[in-house]
Amino acid sequence: MIADRDIVEDGLCQDLESLSVSRKLVRSVSQKLRKKRIHRSAGDEEETANGFSLRCLTLYGRGGGCKVGADTSEEFGDSSNRRRSSASEEGKGFKPICGAEETGVDCFSYGRKDRFWKRSNRKELEYEGSNRNSRINLSLPDDILEMCLMRLPLSSLMNARLVCKRWNNLTTTPRFMQMRSEGLYQTPWLFVFGAVKEGYCTGEIHVLDVSLNQWHNINAEVLRGRFMYSVASMRDEIFIVGGCSSLTSFGRVDRSSFKTHKSMLVFSPSTKSWRKVASMKYARSSPILGISEVSLDCPVVHSQSNRQDRRFPRSRLGGVSDVYEDPHRLSVRRQLRNLSDENAGFLAPIKKQCRPLRHRNETSSLRDKRFVLIAIGGLGSWDEPLDSGELYDSVSNKWIEIPKLPVDFGIVCSGVVCNGTFFVYSESDKLAGYDVERGYWTVVQTTPSPPRVHEYYPKLVSCNSRLFMLSVSWCEGDGQIGRRNKAIRKMWELDLVYLAWIEVSVHPDAPMDWNAAFVADKNLIFGVEMFKIFGQVLDFFTICNVSDKVMKWSHISRNRVALELDASSCVTKTIMAIHL
Repeated sequence: MIADRDIVEDGLCQDLESLSVSRKLVRSVSQKLRKKRIHRSAGDEEETANGFSLRCLTLYGRGGGCKVGADTSEEFGDSSNRRRSSASEEGKGFKPICGAEETGVDCFSYGRKDRFWKRSNRKELEYEGSNRNSRINLSLPDDILEMCLMRLPLSSLMNARLVCKRWNNLTTTPRFMQMRSEGLYQTPWLFVFGAVKEGYCTGEIHVLDVSLNQWHNINAEVLRGRFMYSVASMRDEIFIVGGCSSLTSFGRVDRSSFKTHKSMLVFSPSTKSWRKVASMKYARSSPILGISEVSLDCPVVHSQSNRQDRRFPRSRLGGVSDVYEDPHRLSVRRQLRNLSDENAGFLAPIKKQCRPLRHRNETSSLRDKRFVLIAIGGLGSWDEPLDSGELYDSVSNKWIEIPKLPVDFGIVCSGVVCNGTFFVYSESDKLAGYDVERGYWTVVQTTPSPPRVHEYYPKLVSCNSRLFMLSVSWCEGDGQIGRRNKAIRKMWELDLVYLAWIEVSVHPDAPMDWNAAFVADKNLIFGVEMFKIFGQVLDFFTICNVSDKVMKWSHISRNRVALELDASSCVTKTIMAIHL
């Protein structure tokens, strides 16, 4: 009995010695436990959610102990008893030595636990972040998203369309385009067409974001190999009309053997989409274009279309003429046809008023408006100058012939639409106007035209319902014109009341490019000069604000495009400016 008691007492002493710790360790453990009680709830939730314990680093040395925890068994001479972490004991069958698992010692240093958890659960964080963003996206209604996306610049808007299908669908609707065009969030963009590299028409379009002074390139495969075409813009769309392409060597600028085109393409920069519309009646290269909005019941469109319908009557399906029919049947059918035409004209406004309301809301005002595009002059299939003209109707998607130019007017070199009149200027310094609504030509008798150098053709520009002309003339010296000291480019404005040309500005650059291009959009006039000098092609882009009291030209870009182009680009280039 005494021997058994001695054995029990020795075992208890050994147990007490193994459980005893120093005061210093107890103090440090109590401080850590006090700090951990504050964050214990949050820590427990994180550990329970992830399915494993993060109370101690699962990193061990060769002896198998915790690298952060202290070895307390050496003070009592027992090296076998090492303090092990609770995380390691879960898998190896050891019990925690410092109380329950909830109050165990955290061997992580400050911030190491969160860092380790983020590194181990990076995919879960990304998934939770995507879910959070999707919840925010779903919580916002379409109207709020449209108002936010509408205020983005065009370059950022194009990137926003790649976020998700919902954003892409919202930003490509006609309603969104109309809201953005009516707002004050659009910025001017300048498009340069007709680039030629190494003798080939690449079809590449160089685009300048004027507000950010950044250049972009658009690869247009449909324009590859085409040159000497003209462009016009309406409602955030660009129309490419006519042009030539080589027959022997496709893609090269070769006028020895070429084909003249009738087709017209439409390019939408906001959606980067192309579409083909009705072709012209006659093939033209470098035609003079004018585009204008008209009323839905434009008389010139109806009169010209009815005239052409009478000129080319439709034949019967059977191939038999109406003359060999029964006279009574023929007269009855003609009466019914006339009656149906009158009813159609009478019921047309009623049908427009009785359209469904839903269809009206979905269809933007852009489709309700009607516009016409006029193409006149240019060179024909045999490289001959043309004096005829055609008119494209956006509603019927047809080309209609218009009256020819006045007699002895000359070859048209420039044209633009201003206040509903299509003004054209000839090489013989004559000005004529075509009334778009009524459909007739009028010769405008102005005061003596501004003096100019005949090698440089004048350019007409319309801006803010004002008509301007840019021409090159020699500097005046001692009151005489013709002293060839220096050539300058001047801008003139036509006084529509007194029909007199008034000088308003002088271009800062010397007129090195005889085919300089000028285009206007809203209150801004853009100019592009491209020429070859000392074996290198240079380009200068300028801008002028006509709303200023003193109109001055300023440079916006220099030698950014033409360094990689051929000298033939100086002839084939054409520009267009749009607010997007």
